[in-house]
Amino acid sequence: MSARPLFGVSCCTRQLEAEPAQSVMNRYLEPAVRHAEADAVLIPASPGPRDMAGLLGRLDGLLLTGSPSNIEPARYGDAAGNGPFDPARDATAIALIEAALGAGKPVFGICRGLQEINVAFGGSLRRDLGPVHHAPDDADFAAMFSHAHPVALEPSGVLAAAIGKSDIQVNSVHYQGVLQIGAGLRAEARSADGLVEAVSAHAAGTPLLAVQWHPEWDADRNTDSRAFFQLFGRVLRGDVPGEFRL
Repeated sequence: MSARPLFGVSCCTRQLEAEPAQSVMNRYLEPAVRHAEADAVLIPASPGPRDMAGLLGRLDGLLLTGSPSNIEPARYGDAAGNGPFDPARDATAIALIEAALGAGKPVFGICRGLQEINVAFGGSLRRDLGPVHHAPDDADFAAMFSHAHPVALEPSGVLAAAIGKSDIQVNSVHYQGVLQIGAGLRAEARSADGLVEAVSAHAAGTPLLAVQWHPEWDADRNTDSRAFFQLFGRVLRGDVPGEFRL
C-alpha cells in the first residue's frame, strides 16, 4: 500500500440536460480526501458487467455516499416505495460491497451508503420516519442540512471510541432508514425514537462502518464529523481499531 491510500467513491446517475451523467457532490469528496489523507477515484453506477474483484484489488477501500435517490424496495422484499430510484447505483453498490467483503477491503457509508450496506446484509428499510429525521419540506438547502437531533453511541462501539463521547448531535436529512438490521451488522448509534443511526461490522475480516447522518456537511468545523473521516483514513492504512471486532 502506498503512503497515501486510494479509495473508490460510488457515483449516482443524474440527468444533465438531455443526457444521463455520473455524479458525486464535492462535499463528499473534499472532506474525505482532506481528513482521511487519502486519494479518491470515482466508480460509475453502471448496470453492465464489471470486474468488481479486479477493481477492488486496485483500491484500499470504499466510500458509499448519500444521494437524493432511494434503493428500489424490491431489493429488500418490499412491494412499495418512494422514488426517485437509481437502479444502476443499487446494482453497483451491492456488487461493490460483496466484492469488498471478498477482498477484505474496508467500506464506509454515509446516509444511502448505510442503507445499501444494510440491504446487502439482508436487512430492510422503513419509510415512516417522523419529522425529527428531516427538516420541513419548505426548508432551504442550508436549513435542510443543519436540521439536527441527538444520538446515543454504543458504549463499546467503534464510533464511541473514535469520537470519545457517549452522545452526539447529528444532522438529519433522510425520509427512510433501517427497519430490520442486516445479519452480522451491529448497531453503533440510535436516535431517541430507537432508529438505528449507524452500523458496523468486521465481516470476513472486512471492517465496515456507516452513519445515517451527513458528516461531510460540516467536517471542517465539527470534530465529531472529522473523526469519522480520520477513522476512515486509519482503516484504509490497515490500522483497524479493536472495537470493530467486538
